[in-house]
Amino acid sequence: MSTTTHHDVVIVGGGNAGLSLAGRLHRDGARDVVVVEPEDVHHYRPMLSYVAGGQASLTQLRRPQDEVTPDGVGRVRGRVVRVDADRRLVHLESGGTLHYNDLALCPGSSVDWDAVPGSADAVATGHAATSYLPDSAVRTWEMLAGLTAGRAVFVMDDRHVPCAPVALKPLFLALAHWRATGVREAIDVELLVAGPRLVDLARADSVLHDAAIAQGVRVRYGVVVSGVEAAGRTLTLRDADPTGTASTTNHAPVPYDALYLAPPHRAPDWIATSGLAVEPDGSDGGGPDAGFLLVDPGTLQHPDHPRIWGLGDVAALDALPSGARCASRSRWWRRTSPRAVGARPTSPTTATRSPRWSPGRATSCSPSSTGRARSSRPCPSWTWSAPVR
Repeated sequence: MSTTTHHDVVIVGGGNAGLSLAGRLHRDGARDVVVVEPEDVHHYRPMLSYVAGGQASLTQLRRPQDEVTPDGVGRVRGRVVRVDADRRLVHLESGGTLHYNDLALCPGSSVDWDAVPGSADAVATGHAATSYLPDSAVRTWEMLAGLTAGRAVFVMDDRHVPCAPVALKPLFLALAHWRATGVREAIDVELLVAGPRLVDLARADSVLHDAAIAQGVRVRYGVVVSGVEAAGRTLTLRDADPTGTASTTNHAPVPYDALYLAPPHRAPDWIATSGLAVEPDGSDGGGPDAGFLLVDPGTLQHPDHPRIWGLGDVAALDALPSGARCASRSRWWRRTSPRAVGARPTSPTTATRSPRWSPGRATSCSPSSTGRARSSRPCPSWTWSAPVR
């Protein structure tokens, strides 16, 4: 028999964005906040790239989910299957429902293997890996550290990849390892970047680009990996279209002996089936934001359902998803949401007059171009090691 419980604020997702928001809301006086999270083990995902670079272990970034949920915040162990925005209900896989006054959607995103045909097969071998999955992050460093000759290819896609520049961490750390072990000259290194730059900040982009070139990395911008031939260990490429789709201009196949992927991601399917997603625009692939949560980029509210808010990787925002921006959005939300200050619920009219959020220059866990361990430590504000209470 299904049951319905009511809560002032329901937060879907117990990752960086959800936990940061929950802690801040409770600290500011909200007394009925629950986080919906199905997994019992929390992974501090910004640190996965350090695992992929041989600087950390999975044990260091894992904690029981109940331990990292802030004191005073409830946790619902369940998986969301649908949101009924008109009735303000969150439907769970178990059959239960949660009624809310305000709903913050922070479920994150997941690797979209279908976007790059053959990539899943490649990662199942010992010659390709990604830092976006815990077990594969471990295999990334095993693959890179074990390479003594051949070609290493690093791929940075830009299709809703959470903090795509994390690919630079295992790249520079691998370069340092290969130099230290005397095999650097026997390894060709290529970096394939879908966008026109490595990072959005011009000064940092220039420093990182110059560092890569100085260390003998061939950097190619504006190219998308359109397929992987796992058995033959080759990549097919095509030019990236500035509109976010891929053109049909093909390049010569690129062979590899070790392949690192920062792959495209997708939002949970229930975002679209609940009528909350950006609609496909009819182009090949449906447009870069199709399927992700539609929000006003200035208020983080859904334009048709102002009691629904979006934070983290699931939100369709013109800003690079990262842990630091999750934190900045959660600070903004708790200042402006009426649930945080005990005000009356927001109406669509008053919502249009709410303060505007700006991504600013938020950044976290910047990549080291030196390979020095002391330059590659996790952020000092590792949120869940001392959760906001």
